[in-house]
Amino acid sequence: MTDIKSERNRLLVKISQLYYEEGLNQQDIAARLGMSRPHVSRMLTAAKQEGIVQITIKNPYSAEQQVERALLETFGIHDALVVDASQPAGLPLSVQLGRTCAVLLESILKDHDTVGIMAGRTVAAVGTELDYFPRNGLQFVPLVGGWGSEGASWHANSNTATIADKLKSKYWQLHAPAVVTHEQTGKLLKQEPDIDKVLQQAKRCQVAVIGIGEVSEHASIVQSGNFTSADLDQVKAGGAAANLCASFLDGNGQTIALPVNDRMIGLTAQELRGIPNVVAVAGGQDKVAAITAALRGKWIDILVTDAATAEAVLRFHAQLSPTLPLKKKDR
Repeated sequence: MTDIKSERNRLLVKISQLYYEEGLNQQDIAARLGMSRPHVSRMLTAAKQEGIVQITIKNPYSAEQQVERALLETFGIHDALVVDASQPAGLPLSVQLGRTCAVLLESILKDHDTVGIMAGRTVAAVGTELDYFPRNGLQFVPLVGGWGSEGASWHANSNTATIADKLKSKYWQLHAPAVVTHEQTGKLLKQEPDIDKVLQQAKRCQVAVIGIGEVSEHASIVQSGNFTSADLDQVKAGGAAANLCASFLDGNGQTIALPVNDRMIGLTAQELRGIPNVVAVAGGQDKVAAITAALRGKWIDILVTDAATAEAVLRFHAQLSPTLPLKKKDR
C-alpha cells in the first residue's frame, strides 16, 4: 500500500535535489517534471518548512559581527565593519583596514557622487588597496590642506589623487597647508577664491572617507611637521581627545574652541556633519580614546576598525558613561 505522505516527501526531496544540488532553476524543474513553476516554488517552500531542506550558513565572521552589533547598539551608527587583525598574520593593520574600506566603497558609491578624502596613512592604504570598479561621474575632493613637508604620500591631496586615479575619475586639489603659523594667514587663505572653491565643493560631498587622529606626538598631524610640540601641548591642555578634519574633540565628542582652529584650513567637524555618509577608518590601541570621542559625538556613520580596538572602545565608553543614550546621526 502506497503511503501518500511518504510519496509526497519523496517528491519534495527530488525537487530539492534538482534545485539545490544540481542547480536547475524552477522553470527547468517544472518542465522536467511536468508541473507549473508556481507549484515548484510551493514545493520548495514546503521542503524548508518541513525540515527536508535545512540551510546552514558557514560564517567565519560571527565573532566580529557580534562586536559590530555591539557598536551599532551602543553608539547608534549606521554600520560597522570589524576586522580580525590577527588574520592574515604579519599584514599591517593599516593595510587590513584599508582593504576592508576599499571593498566597502564599491558597495556605497553611486554614479555622480562627490567624495571627500582625508589625510592619513590608513586612508592612504584605502587607495593602495582599491581595485577599479565602474561608476559614472565620480568626483573626489580633499577635506583638508597639505600637512607640511613630511608624509606627502598620505596628504589629503595625495590620497584624493590616488583614489580618483584608481577609479578613473576626476579630482580636485586644495593648494594650501592644513596648518599655518598665524591665525590671520589662515583667515586670508580661506578667503582666496581657489581655496574657497575647493572647500565649498567639499561641503557638497555625499560621502567622506576620513581617519580619526589621536592627540599625541605620534599623530599624523604632528609628524607632518606643521603642527609643533607647543601646538600639541596647547591642544592637550584644552582637553582634546581626538582630531577630526580641522577640529578637535573632547572626550565626549564635543568640539573644542582652541586658538589653533583658526590656523587650520579644511572642513570643520560641524561642516563634516553636513555630509550624508561619513566613513571613518581607524584602528589601534593608541586611537581608542579618539575613536570613542568621535562615536560619542555622533560625527560618523560607518566605522571600519579592528576587533581589538572595537572591544577596547566599548569598554572605554562603558567606563566613561555606561548609560549614555546615543541616537543615530541625522541624515
